[in-house]
Amino acid sequence: MPVIRVTLIEGYDEAVRDRLLEGYSAVTRTVLEAIPDGITIAIEEVKQSNYRRGNQRKNPKAPPPAPEQIVRDFLGAMERRDLAAAKTMLAADFAMTFPGGASFAKLEELIDWARPRYQRIGKAYERFDTVPGMESAVVYCFGTLEGVWPDGSAFSGIRFIDRFTVRGGLLVDQKVWNDLDAVRR
Repeated sequence: MPVIRVTLIEGYDEAVRDRLLEGYSAVTRTVLEAIPDGITIAIEEVKQSNYRRGNQRKNPKAPPPAPEQIVRDFLGAMERRDLAAAKTMLAADFAMTFPGGASFAKLEELIDWARPRYQRIGKAYERFDTVPGMESAVVYCFGTLEGVWPDGSAFSGIRFIDRFTVRGGLLVDQKVWNDLDAVRR
């Protein structure tokens, strides 16, 4: 039964500490196949006044939002067509790839490409899975699409998976798989 001790500079809020504890638990379960009740993780805090690096006092940097939250916020902004808000979540080299190999670097290109495909589209989410990495996190979201075809008829229940890479609190890429074209035919 693993016991993991983590030391943080004081000042991180409870939500961040919870994310850290959940992450350590998930990694430990994956690497050691430990049962949840067999994993003990303790966070110890060092007072800011007792911590120096490079002989200078340091304060903890506020972490970015959870990668899943960044993805949810982006998808929400896109569904509302709030491109200004969506763009604030993108890395400078952001790239998107959609079914059929359609690739875009700008959100306006995506909107133009989608215009003849449907009048409106929305997503119902079944789940989000986050895979942490050393340089970035990968977030998968799964669910179904619903909306209105160009002729005004409704559609729903069309499967999709989106894969996002999140680095430094920004979206680096989005890869999309869905059955929209198969259903439309």
